[in-house]
Amino acid sequence: MIPPRVEDVAWLPLDDPSGPGGARRAAEKLADQLGFPAQRVAEVGLAVTEIGTNVLRHAGGGAVLLRAVHLDKTGGVEVVAVDAGPGMSDVPASSRDGHSTRGTLGVGLGAIGRLADALDIGSRPGKGTVLVARFRPGRDAGPPGPDAAGVTRPLSGEQLCGDAYALREEGSRLWLMLCDGAGHGPLAAAASREAVRAFAEPERPPSTPVDALRAIHGAMSGTRGGAVAVAELDPDAGLVRFAGVGNVAGAVVSGTSKRSMISVGGIAGYRVPTLRAYDYPLPPDAVVVLHSDGVRPRWQAEDLALPRRSPVVVAAALLRDEGVRQDDASVVVGRAPGAGR
Repeated sequence: MIPPRVEDVAWLPLDDPSGPGGARRAAEKLADQLGFPAQRVAEVGLAVTEIGTNVLRHAGGGAVLLRAVHLDKTGGVEVVAVDAGPGMSDVPASSRDGHSTRGTLGVGLGAIGRLADALDIGSRPGKGTVLVARFRPGRDAGPPGPDAAGVTRPLSGEQLCGDAYALREEGSRLWLMLCDGAGHGPLAAAASREAVRAFAEPERPPSTPVDALRAIHGAMSGTRGGAVAVAELDPDAGLVRFAGVGNVAGAVVSGTSKRSMISVGGIAGYRVPTLRAYDYPLPPDAVVVLHSDGVRPRWQAEDLALPRRSPVVVAAALLRDEGVRQDDASVVVGRAPGAGR
């Protein structure tokens, strides 16, 4: 089964008083393009204004990512706000109307929660906050997706990101794929789109990570190529099966343990050595992380210490903390179906 497709539309800065207004206008435009009724467009705009104002006032600035979520016949808008401010020690208390740490009315997070169909907030004192709000045209949560998500961010100055990812579920197994197209800009993005197309082919579900890589390699022939990794999370076997080509990093994180996974050298679509998959234990509480080389690999398991937070919150926090501006950057985070629930 192919999960809902998520398109990262634009990263917008929230560094000065004009930021929340710019984010509101962009969010309203996206909601309108996705067919939201006028009243719901206005509600999205109000919520994004509150989000941007909170980031600017309480964290001194940050950024917001607007995403189009293609769930079924109608679309959804997802807003991911990140900051590196002081963070919150008690998120539930901060979400209640009337709670304030800056002498304000403290109604922002409460209003956002009422306007959004889904809201998740991850915050660590001294590290900052990630907020994810999803909006549907008809005020409903929509069909549940897999416990997995990715976030991409283009090189500074570029509109298109050369990294891309895809997810799929096959029975009890969850599959993650991440491609880092060679270079950056439109040609790198075109290479990554071919990887996504091959991986997500509905009539050809992958049987092994190596088979998936072979199909991706063939689809990327004639493009710039790139680095690709595929992870199969199999909770029944208690294993992650992983195969990668190039410098996409993969790791299994459980508690305070981070176990890196092995990729082979080469360039998918151009030159690939003999492929093989490696098996790693998948503890029940584990998350699997894939990221491009636009994310520094120095992070530790403790950096993902956002208990019970959604994968998109974890991915956005890791991208905020370890992503570099001089390259495209992407993170995919997944939990095996049924894990940690």
